[in-house]
Amino acid sequence: MKKLIVLFLALVMFCASAFSEDMLLKALEDEVAREMELLKNEEVLPYFIGYRVSDTENWSVSASFGDSYGKKSSRSRNLTISVRVGDYKLDNSEELRGDRSSYFYSMPSPVDLPMDDNIDAIRSIIWKNTDREYKKAVDKFAKVKANLAVKVEKEDTSDSFSREEPGQYFEPPLEGIDIDMDLWENKMKMYSELFLQEKDIYSCNASMNFFVERKYFVSSEGTRTVHNFTYSGININGTIKADDGMVMPLYKSYFAFLPEDLPSDEEIIKDVKGIIDTLSRLKEAPLAEPYSGPAIMSGSAASVFFHEIFGHRLEGHRQKSSSDGQTFKDMVGKSILPGHMSITFDPRARTYKGFDLSGYYPYDDEGMEGKRVEVVKNGILQEFLMSRSPIENFPGSNGHGRAQTGYQTVTRQSNMIIETERDLSYEDLRKIMINEIEEQGKEYGYLFVSTVGGFTMTGRYAPNAFNVTPVEVYRIYADGREDELVRGVDMIGTPLAMFSQIAEAGGEPDIFVGFCGAESGSVPVSAVSPYIYVKMIETQRKDKSQDRPPILPRPDTKPEGATK
Repeated sequence: MKKLIVLFLALVMFCASAFSEDMLLKALEDEVAREMELLKNEEVLPYFIGYRVSDTENWSVSASFGDSYGKKSSRSRNLTISVRVGDYKLDNSEELRGDRSSYFYSMPSPVDLPMDDNIDAIRSIIWKNTDREYKKAVDKFAKVKANLAVKVEKEDTSDSFSREEPGQYFEPPLEGIDIDMDLWENKMKMYSELFLQEKDIYSCNASMNFFVERKYFVSSEGTRTVHNFTYSGININGTIKADDGMVMPLYKSYFAFLPEDLPSDEEIIKDVKGIIDTLSRLKEAPLAEPYSGPAIMSGSAASVFFHEIFGHRLEGHRQKSSSDGQTFKDMVGKSILPGHMSITFDPRARTYKGFDLSGYYPYDDEGMEGKRVEVVKNGILQEFLMSRSPIENFPGSNGHGRAQTGYQTVTRQSNMIIETERDLSYEDLRKIMINEIEEQGKEYGYLFVSTVGGFTMTGRYAPNAFNVTPVEVYRIYADGREDELVRGVDMIGTPLAMFSQIAEAGGEPDIFVGFCGAESGSVPVSAVSPYIYVKMIETQRKDKSQDRPPILPRPDTKPEGATK
C-alpha cells in the first residue's frame, strides 16, 4: 500500500511539474484568472470562460497520373474562446426560438496565436479577443431573455450548462516525430501512375496527409487538459464518365496514427488495381432504376449508413432544440433494432481488431473525459451522446463535446461500434435475402459494397430524411444469374421506416474512417459494422452531369485506329 501511495504522489508531482513547465498552458491559465477577476465589475457577469488551443503541424503530398503536385508543410496555433454570461441554468448559449438563422451553421472564429512562447504577446491576443467574445455574449444573452419573454414555454427546461468536476490531464509533447516527404511523394506518384492503365479515367489523385496536433483546454472552473493527437491518412481516388454524362468516382482511404503503420505498397497497389478494374466496368454498367426491396450492406457501407441516419440523431443537443426533429427523444427504453444488435460509442478505443480508430481522444473539447457509452443494448435504446448541454433525464456530459478549431462545441460522434450476437456469414445473409426476394416477388436485391458518404436532415423545417451515396452496387438475382454491377444509385429514406426493416447482421466487420462535418465543424470519426441485411430499402436515380465525356483522348493514349 505504501508503494502505491508513493507512486501516486510521484505521478501527482510529475503532472504538477509538467503543467508548470508548459509556457502556453501557463499563459492560458494566467489570463483566464485575470479576465474573470477584471470582469467582476461589469453589470452582466461571466460565470465561465474557456480557452481551447490547437497547436498543429501538418505535412501533405499529392500526385496525379504519376506526377507530383508538390509537398507542403505548415504550422499553426489557433485559439477558440468560449464566454458564458448569466448562470448554469440560463446563459447566452440558449437557442433563439423562431430565428431561422439559428438553423444554419455558424461561421468559425479562430484566433491566430504566436508560434513562440512569448507569454506577454500571447496574453495580449487572448485579452483582446476575450473582450470581443464577452461583448458578443452579453448581446446574445439580452436576446435570449427577450426571446423567453415572448415565446411559449420551452419543451425542454434543462439548464443551459452542466455542472461538472474540473478535469486534470497532461501528456508531454511528442518527441522525435519526423516524416520523409520525398519517400511519400514517390509513393503517391507510383500509386497514381497506375491509373494511366485505363484510358477512360480522366481524373485521379493519390494524397498523403500527416498532422500532429497538441490540444489544450483551460477553463475558469479549474479544468486544464493537454493531450496529443496524430493522424496519418492516404486517399486514393479515380473518376470515369459514362457516355450519358454520369460521373462515377471511386475512393479508397487508409488511416493510422503514424505513417509507418499505414498499409504496405503491395496492399495499396492491389487496391488501386481493383479501383481501376471497377471503374472500367462502371463505365459500361447499366443505369439502375428506382428500387425498393431487400438489400445487404457491407461493413464499410453499413458504417456510413449508421453514422448518417442514426449517429447524428443520438447527439444530445439535438434533443433540446425546438427546431430539431428529435427522432429518438422519447424512445429511451424502447426497442429500435433487432434484439441481437448493440451499438457503443467509445472515444477511448484506439484500435478495433488491429485497426486504428480516428475517433479516439482521452478528453473532449470541453475538458471532459471521453467515456464509453452503450447507446443500444440488445436492440433497446439506452441513452444519448452528451456534451455539457443537459437535456431532460440526462443532466451531465459523457465526454462527447467536440469541435473543429474556431467553432463552439456541441455533441458529436466518436468511435461507433456496431455488434451482433448472430453467428452468420455473408453467404448466410445472401441466402436469407434471396428467399426474401422471392417472397416479395422481386427479380433481384442489392448489395452495397462501398459508399462515398452522405448527408442527413434532422430539422423540422425540412423532410427528416437521409441520402447515402453508394458507388459500388450489385444486383443479386434470385434466379442464380451472375451478380451485376450497376451505376447511378442513391440510397434514400427516413430513419424510423428504415430501422424497422433491419433484420439481420453478421460476417466480418469492416471500418469507415473519415471526417464528419456538422454545426461544430469537421471532426475525425470512425465506425465499425458487420454486414447488415435490410428487408426493404429504397433507392432513387443519382443526379448526373449533362456534359458529354471528353471529346479528345487523354494525351498519354493513342486515338482509336492510330498505328503510331
